[in-house]
Amino acid sequence: MSTHARVSHPIYNLLPTDIEGFNSLAELALDLRSSWNHATDDVWRQLDPVLWKLTHNPWVVLQTVSRDRIECVLDDPAFCKHVDDLVQTRRDAAAAPAWFQHTYPQSPLTCVAYFSMEFMLSEALPIYSGGLGNVAGDQLKATSDLGVPVVGVGLLYQQGYFRQVIGKDGAQEALFPYNDPGQLPITPLRQANGEWLRLEIALPGYSVWLRAWQVRVGRVKLYLLDSNDAANFPAHRGIASELYGGGSELRLKQELLLGIGGWRLLAALGIQPEVCHLNEGHAACVVLERARSFMEETGQPFDVALAVTRAGNLFTTHTAVAAGFDRFAPTLVEQYLGGYAEQKLGIPLHKLLALGRQNPTDSSEPFNMAFLAIRGSGAVNGVSRLHGKVSRHLFAPLFPHSPQDEIPVGHVTNGVHMPTWDSAAADELWTKACGKGRWLGTTEPLEQNIRCVSDAELWEFRLAARQTLVTYVRERLSRQLAVSGASSETLDEAPHLFDPNALTLGFARRFATYKRPNLLLHNPARLLRLLSNPERPVQLIIAGKAHPKDHGGQALIQEWTQFIRRPEVRPHVIFLADYDMHLTEQMVQGVDVWLNTPRRPWEACGTSGMKVLVNGGLNLSELDGWWAEAYSPEVGWALGDGQEHGDDPAWDAIDAERLYDLLEQEVIPEFYARDEQGIPTAWVKRMRESMARLTPRFSTNRSVREYTERHYLPAAAAYRERAAENGTVGRAMVNWEQTLKLKWATLSFGDMTVETRGEQHLFNVQVRLNDLDPTAVRVELYANGVNGTAPDRVEMKRMRQLVDGSNVYLYSAAVSAARSAGDYTARVIPHHDGVAVPLEVASILWQR
Repeated sequence: MSTHARVSHPIYNLLPTDIEGFNSLAELALDLRSSWNHATDDVWRQLDPVLWKLTHNPWVVLQTVSRDRIECVLDDPAFCKHVDDLVQTRRDAAAAPAWFQHTYPQSPLTCVAYFSMEFMLSEALPIYSGGLGNVAGDQLKATSDLGVPVVGVGLLYQQGYFRQVIGKDGAQEALFPYNDPGQLPITPLRQANGEWLRLEIALPGYSVWLRAWQVRVGRVKLYLLDSNDAANFPAHRGIASELYGGGSELRLKQELLLGIGGWRLLAALGIQPEVCHLNEGHAACVVLERARSFMEETGQPFDVALAVTRAGNLFTTHTAVAAGFDRFAPTLVEQYLGGYAEQKLGIPLHKLLALGRQNPTDSSEPFNMAFLAIRGSGAVNGVSRLHGKVSRHLFAPLFPHSPQDEIPVGHVTNGVHMPTWDSAAADELWTKACGKGRWLGTTEPLEQNIRCVSDAELWEFRLAARQTLVTYVRERLSRQLAVSGASSETLDEAPHLFDPNALTLGFARRFATYKRPNLLLHNPARLLRLLSNPERPVQLIIAGKAHPKDHGGQALIQEWTQFIRRPEVRPHVIFLADYDMHLTEQMVQGVDVWLNTPRRPWEACGTSGMKVLVNGGLNLSELDGWWAEAYSPEVGWALGDGQEHGDDPAWDAIDAERLYDLLEQEVIPEFYARDEQGIPTAWVKRMRESMARLTPRFSTNRSVREYTERHYLPAAAAYRERAAENGTVGRAMVNWEQTLKLKWATLSFGDMTVETRGEQHLFNVQVRLNDLDPTAVRVELYANGVNGTAPDRVEMKRMRQLVDGSNVYLYSAAVSAARSAGDYTARVIPHHDGVAVPLEVASILWQR
């Protein structure tokens, strides 16, 4: 922590801070490490077991229990010693060198700032909606485990995402409970003199004051901004009122606060990150504010500042369809960023708008935040191998001269934070086989070690997990039905629903039409026969929310709830309302099979199925997102043919029948085929393969190490190089690019000859560079890849300048004659040390 600001003591006047030992309890309660390291659970359970079971919020428990109760437990020497030991363990873990410090002791990387609109860290901090927040939260936890120097930046929502109840008609109803900051595990950031750290952000005609908060996530800190400051006009206090609520104007204001306000908060704290990781285009405004900050520090103009700072920016896109990108009307951008562009960035509005447009000269084209993020970043990635391919197609219009394979979008497949999602029994099983520190470094030994667990032990583990889930489902459903005003007969039935020995399927996610949550309902009669077979019973747990404005998604929920209310269906299918992090944990820890049925390729990654891996659950999923690269017949089941069919109802019907067939002919028989000990040996074999092969591979341990080594470390080095000497290198790059743009149109090819000699084709081509320095370009032969292989690129050697003095050069290269000479064409591409082509300069001149 810098000297600029400090975190206030987590003290509120009404708390019994005078009791010796209370501050140690507060230190533990305010660290969200408890969301994956459950060593402190017994402390809160001992203080108030009922409240702990209901909330899983240590800070709420600590604030709610009476002074007498706190004094009572702290009078117990054994309890006090336990708390002291936990505090010391926490401090030791935070201070100890981890994977990053051991592996990169001389690293140029001192800080990554991770910007995201949402973070799913704990049900105690409800500032998340779904997948995007899941990825952000799990990555923060893994950076804590691995010691990667990351800070998170987000917004504190007064309402967060909505809470769901199911009405008597089976329809979703949305509620928006208030997030009382005093009951959230957060602390105000205060100046050294005790004043609350507040930032003033100028919007058209007024200023918005932002309050700053801190969340501890192990050794990592998450900083949150909120607009509910008393100095703001009432309407402006609500800018950060709701996650993904309101219209486009409110969304733009939120994104301005996240990007511009977030960077200024880091500056106020004295934090100077080399790398900014933009988790989706919502955070794109940080590109502008980081460049402005560099301009202020160095006196460089905007184009140089952007060239320097973009090297340290990484943009991760999670969007699989163009309609999913945030787009804003030019008039709205002018209203909120026109003055900022001219007065702070020193550029006219049209130049700012061009950064967010495919066609910079089209004055009617909306401003696309993803385009701004791409033009302000040094690297771009999708979140699965298939999504990388989809994203290259989506962003191809920005690089019109480049082949599809060279669109500058890679991929880092998401993972999940296994210690968050594993059950206590799974943790015990993995610890016995692989050791307690298995997620704190490299994971190569895990695959072999987990294979050593016996069939009997694995099956006993699954039996217990299913029993725990059934108990939880009965309790939660009973509460849900009571709240909804169900009949006494229905309430009496709930505690006896479901069989802890029956095959249990789970389906839980956001209800949206492209996810096809009702694929199983394509033939209700066949589904009911499948579920109600007395010899091989199957039970299904469903959960999920539809956005309050997504009427199609809400209709899908109502279709399920009305089906479930049929008397003959009720014993076999349950819909659990208010899908949240705690419900997710319970489901992924207990289900036997996780179902996922999106329309390919609209699921960018889909992390929910990854969470069952560590718990011995299996996946039956469409070959989309992560499952397209994870699936093999030994680890689960695949739906679909691996091709794209759009929203064709006929194909949905084919997929539905295939899903029924898979369940009836493969999944259910394998589960119920038992040996003489009652163990389904084929099922357990598939479990073992899934756990061994996939759990390490789809963990955030792997994905965060991949981000660190492939992106963070190179980006930090590139940024430092460009920023050196007040951006001298960046200035040289801009000068090179400007010269290139001026002269590119004058470049042309002359004669080209091809001669085949034995096993080689020899190419010679003339290139007119006119006044352009030959070192500013690279000439190469290019041939498309064959059968999925990478394109063939061969650099041509500059042989000599032709004698006519017209700056024409002869280039030569030899390639294997295994391919036809006609497969190859020559091209000229820009070249400058350290510049990413075509990401930063997209020009290409093709010979044909």
